[in-house]
Amino acid sequence: MALNKVYSQYKENTIYTSTPEELTMMLYNGLVKFIMQGQQAIDEKNIQKANESIIRAEDILLHFESTLDMKYEVSQGLLLLYDYMYRRLVEANVEKDKEILEEVLGFAKELRETWAQAMKLAKQKQTERKTI
Repeated sequence: MALNKVYSQYKENTIYTSTPEELTMMLYNGLVKFIMQGQQAIDEKNIQKANESIIRAEDILLHFESTLDMKYEVSQGLLLLYDYMYRRLVEANVEKDKEILEEVLGFAKELRETWAQAMKLAKQKQTERKTI
């Protein structure tokens, strides 16, 4: 029991001390994780766990949509992609369809990788500015 409390405190501290960029990466990681949990639950015929996992993935996409800054051109494309992914997750949840989850998982992994590359480039530029 004490170990759970320590872990919960650690997770909470990690969230509070993370940059917005790191929090976004955590959300992309969560999106991938929950889709994969949904797939596994479908394999195990655990309908309740599949439903819960897919809904958590849907919630992350809704958060992404609600936090887009629409003054940037890229945001319009992301909005369309997030909306598509969300609608496909709803369909996958209703039908308990692993193929749909696999499609959305591909998008989620690609978005996560793109975000990781963007963070890496931003860090490199920040380092370059400090050395100039």
